[in-house]
Amino acid sequence: MTETPEDLCRWERRTAPELRELAAREALVVLPVASLEQHGPHLPVWTDSMIGHACCLRAAAKAAGAGAPVVVLPPLWTGMSEHHLPFGGTITLDYAAFRAVLACVCRSLKAQGFRRLFMVNSHGGNIDPLAVAARELCLEFAMPVVATTVFHVAGPALGALLDTQPGVQHACEAETSFWLAIDPSQVRRERIAEALADDSTAHPGPFQRFWSFAERAPRTGVRGDPRAATAEKGEKLLDLVSDALAAAMRDPLLWRAPDMVWEPARGQAG
Repeated sequence: MTETPEDLCRWERRTAPELRELAAREALVVLPVASLEQHGPHLPVWTDSMIGHACCLRAAAKAAGAGAPVVVLPPLWTGMSEHHLPFGGTITLDYAAFRAVLACVCRSLKAQGFRRLFMVNSHGGNIDPLAVAARELCLEFAMPVVATTVFHVAGPALGALLDTQPGVQHACEAETSFWLAIDPSQVRRERIAEALADDSTAHPGPFQRFWSFAERAPRTGVRGDPRAATAEKGEKLLDLVSDALAAAMRDPLLWRAPDMVWEPARGQAG
């Protein structure tokens, strides 16, 4: 069987000796961090996991041959999704479990000789907890642990590819386009017209509290308009995001060793 460049980057397709060899070559490990949650009446609950994994594999293939190898773990398929529970189809962690799983991944990688981890998120509810966890894990394991979100890494150029919204929302024009590019058979096209939600009732502004998606996207659990989705947009989104991720994989500033601020007498350095 002939393997594609993306296949060659998949952790789950490598043998243990092959992975030991990658660790010896200082491979960068990529963990797609995602969710298993409702995505309206027209998209599967696997949406965020599929998008994140696809973006990471394409980026790893683009980064291949430009330095140390890159290997992509299977996606972490459950994250912080309690706000989606009212619509069903959702399996969620709490923060303590989420952070503990990430720490166990780091511990496992370091035990095998890997020294760098890139956590690539594709779910909105993971953004804040993942940012906190990445900063903590850098110091806990004395290794670069970098986090980003696929919908932010490309900046405003991503919104320029969309017709009805300035960025990725939820089960929207963008996420539906990703599916149409990767596996259109998974999109329930006959139900797209049902996906439009009522206006959000969540309070805007610079305030933090819990809002369920029943409050933020009443009736359907969808934010955005999936009717404008196309496979062509999905391909452009995949290329844009994977280009930005591949550049990050090769950015020496991101991957230098963390300053171990908790070491004894670290605060006495001149």
